[in-house]
Amino acid sequence: MLRFIKHNLTTIGNVEYFPIISLVLFSLFFLLVVIRVIKMSKSSVAEMSNLPFIDQSKDNQNI
Repeated sequence: MLRFIKHNLTTIGNVEYFPIISLVLFSLFFLLVVIRVIKMSKSSVAEMSNLPFIDQSKDNQNI
C-alpha cells in the first residue's frame, strides 16, 4: 500500500507545493476567525453566551 502511494506522489509534478498551500490556507482561515472574534461586539458575545440558558419550550409551542 505504501509503495502505491509513494509511486503516485513521485509521479505528480510539483507535489511539494501541496503541503505549503494547505498550510497557508489553514493559517489564513485561522487568522480570519481570530480577527472576527476579536472584532465582535460585547453585546453579541453576551447574547451568544446566554443562548444555552434560554427556555425554548415557549418557542416549541408555537409550531
